[in-house]
Amino acid sequence: MKRAITTITVIIFALILQAQDNRNNDGKFSPEQFEAQLRSYITTEAHLTQQEATAFFPLYKEMQQKQRAIFDKQRQLGREKPKDEEGCRKAIVQRDEMDIELKRILQSYHKRFLEVLPASKVYDILKAESRFHRRAMKNWGQHRGAGGQHQHNATPPRGKRPQR
Repeated sequence: MKRAITTITVIIFALILQAQDNRNNDGKFSPEQFEAQLRSYITTEAHLTQQEATAFFPLYKEMQQKQRAIFDKQRQLGREKPKDEEGCRKAIVQRDEMDIELKRILQSYHKRFLEVLPASKVYDILKAESRFHRRAMKNWGQHRGAGGQHQHNATPPRGKRPQR
């Protein structure tokens, strides 16, 4: 019975996700709505109690903020291609260091998650987070492709290289 209720809840949640598509009333992406949907999805999929969710989500949010800071640095680094070989070499090394730092952050927070939750719940959380992001990206890709204005050709025009 409990499994059936959980399955129904997940299906309803998936339908709500599709309908809302992480957008506010203006049709623009809403980070707050996305975060609320992610939180709800993780809570449902990992079967977190209120107490477990209260212990987990502040740590999770802290981890995301640290990751976001690294992502912002990576984005800054990738804005312009360095002018010479040495600059390109330094940019590659910096990017590698940032990737390693992201893994260290994950490792550190996974250990902290294990201090407040059973390993089986942490495992379920990691799987749920991955599934949620894959579905969100799939929905986002379908949405962008539907209107035509955001579609990109799979191959660039002859003689032109894709810009990065």
